[in-house]
Amino acid sequence: MKRQTPFNRLMQRGTLVASAMMVAMACSTPRQSNLQPLKTEYILINQHGYVSQAPKTALVRTEAPVTVTLVDSIGKTVLSIQSTDPAYWSQSGDKVAVVDFSAQTQPGRYYLTIGDSVVSHPVNIIDNPYPTIAQASIRAFYYNRTFVAIDSTHGGQWARPGGHPDTLVYVHESAATRIRPTGTILSMPYGWYDAGDYNKYVVNSGISTYTMLKVLEDYPEHFASQNLNIPESGNALPDVLDETLFNLRWFIQMQDPEDGGVYHKLTEKNFSGFIMPHECNADRFVVMKGTAATLNYAALMAMSARVLAPFKDQLPGLADSCLTRAQAAWQWAVKNPAVLYEQPKDITTGGYGDNRMDDEFYWAACEMWLTTGNEQFIPYITKNYKNWGVPTWGNSGTLGTLSLMKSSNPLPEALEQLNVKGNYLQMVDSLLANEQNAPYRISLTHFEWGSNSDVANHGMLKLIAYQLTNDAKYLHSAINDADYLLGRNATGFSFVTGFGSKRVMNIHHRPSAADGIEEPVPGFLSGGPNTVVLNDCGEGVVRDTFPAKSFVDETCSYSTNEIAINWNAPLAYLLNGLAAQYR
Repeated sequence: MKRQTPFNRLMQRGTLVASAMMVAMACSTPRQSNLQPLKTEYILINQHGYVSQAPKTALVRTEAPVTVTLVDSIGKTVLSIQSTDPAYWSQSGDKVAVVDFSAQTQPGRYYLTIGDSVVSHPVNIIDNPYPTIAQASIRAFYYNRTFVAIDSTHGGQWARPGGHPDTLVYVHESAATRIRPTGTILSMPYGWYDAGDYNKYVVNSGISTYTMLKVLEDYPEHFASQNLNIPESGNALPDVLDETLFNLRWFIQMQDPEDGGVYHKLTEKNFSGFIMPHECNADRFVVMKGTAATLNYAALMAMSARVLAPFKDQLPGLADSCLTRAQAAWQWAVKNPAVLYEQPKDITTGGYGDNRMDDEFYWAACEMWLTTGNEQFIPYITKNYKNWGVPTWGNSGTLGTLSLMKSSNPLPEALEQLNVKGNYLQMVDSLLANEQNAPYRISLTHFEWGSNSDVANHGMLKLIAYQLTNDAKYLHSAINDADYLLGRNATGFSFVTGFGSKRVMNIHHRPSAADGIEEPVPGFLSGGPNTVVLNDCGEGVVRDTFPAKSFVDETCSYSTNEIAINWNAPLAYLLNGLAAQYR
């Protein structure tokens, strides 16, 4: 049985308690169980919890079909299940069979066993297992705030002093203008740390903030009652909006007011060591303006103007300001359509370079048209429209499509002819086809940077398809994605910090590595298996040669075990969307 973690205690103190069923289940569990997990690597499960009234599957590593028994906490047989025929997956190098125990709908704590030799991690069946972990996925952003201290009331044992106030930021020579020459001092506080490092990047922050506003837009009733136990909790705004605004207030400042162009990033010249934020005193700079950052900014500002409009009484003038800034950014980008980011020689932090602007022009044009209704943006949409695939910071086009499909007004004929919804559903159906063909029951076909975020984004896209169609196949496939991230994967790890019997512990995240606390900051999604970089930890740490297992739970592994806001944002969408669905 998983011990009570400090995060669980913090959630209870902050009123983020688990469901009543979770409590009842814990109280009914016998003090002494004659079952202990044994050879758990042979049975792969969602280690957090399964929905009582939804499909429930596990995977068994086996060479032949096998009978698996679902037993309760004292070993009494509940179900006897015959697995499917095992299938080999070249990505993992092993055979797995599917065990479907959906027939068990009674909430409780169970185990899957194979004879007396294999006992799984605890299998928790709960009416709605998602609220607590969904909250944690958003609270992770709170822990990654710059500028302010994380206090013990809201941060528990992960309280820390504030770092990087960014009230003394220098204009780098690559960003210098006549009005703002090299060395000009700017004040740009607020915002989230981007990832495991202490810098802030516009293109990555843009997609992350969009995703957080999107989940609020899609599930407003869910967030109306959610309490995240952050300093702003209890005010007149949904907590998820409060947290997102903390980043948006920094993001807004990254525009040069003289011409509308947007700085690519706010950064140190080099990555800092593994020290706490308040111990890092390196000079900070805004670096080069570019088309990708400026279009990203225009898109997010235009979208923000729409999402914030219902909150005009609580946030007077903010929506209007966002639109004004979006228009200025758009005008700069039209005049400068191909200013590509080039990393200055004295800057070595994340590049986030992008050689294509058509996806950004499409996304920004979609958002600008939806917010203003001005037909000048339609040609940019029709010219650049295509199936953009799964969104990433460098491939943002699908975000524009998601916004178009959310429009409550009929699309003009020029946009109707694009068949946006039909093509979108066809794209998501291809993800479902990949899932059906994969022995591990996921849509992922390759393992690169942040492969777990691809899975989370797949889940987000499927939930949106479910909203459009009410077809349960999309909802159930999104559940599969959550199952994968929470342990039903080739590594056997739950990739969300703080959750799961075998959870990642050594994420590449400077505060988690430097704070002296055993448990990492909770709620973060580890990047996951990656075949692009294989030697980040040196020769002393060996990675598996199969892509789906190319992962190590080591702080040194920035390629597999780092965290990032653009990876946590789709996780937050997926988990909060599922929590809303089963509330």
